[in-house]
Amino acid sequence: MGKQATAGSEAERRAAFERFTEGRLGRAYRLAGLILRDPSEAEDAVHDAAVQAWLHWRELRDRDRFDAWFDRILVNGCRARLRNRSNRPLFVADSPELAGADAFSEVNEREVLHRALSTLGADHRIVVVLRYIEDLTPAEIAARTGEREGTVRSRLHYALRGLRAALEAAERTPGGVR
Repeated sequence: MGKQATAGSEAERRAAFERFTEGRLGRAYRLAGLILRDPSEAEDAVHDAAVQAWLHWRELRDRDRFDAWFDRILVNGCRARLRNRSNRPLFVADSPELAGADAFSEVNEREVLHRALSTLGADHRIVVVLRYIEDLTPAEIAARTGEREGTVRSRLHYALRGLRAALEAAERTPGGVR
């Protein structure tokens, strides 16, 4: 009888985990892709985060905080990947259709922005992506990264300063955004 109860609770655990992860993986791939700028590495990061979440599922006491808990696992995994890899060319996932005279300008501006973003360190890139692309507040970012809100605000400040400097440098170089 003990084995049946364990099997039943294991099946319930698996069903609960599947309910929580269903529909969230697409957002997780997007987030990892924005942070890592490499679709293959983003898939690996999401897979690793899902495995970690499954292994630690019993530790999640408040199921209403699943999104923040899972994002924290994912962001920490992305941070580790960013720190461990050497600088690679930046992958530009979203290229606009070349429909008009401004298409080249849009592509060029996006490329310059992606290059500027790639100059940031892992911690700064993560807070910029979470704040300006995922539209999270500093408090929500703090919950997802495990950092204090003041640290998040400081990183945002210095990250934006770095982005501004990189964009200004790009404007001064031939082929940069004008």
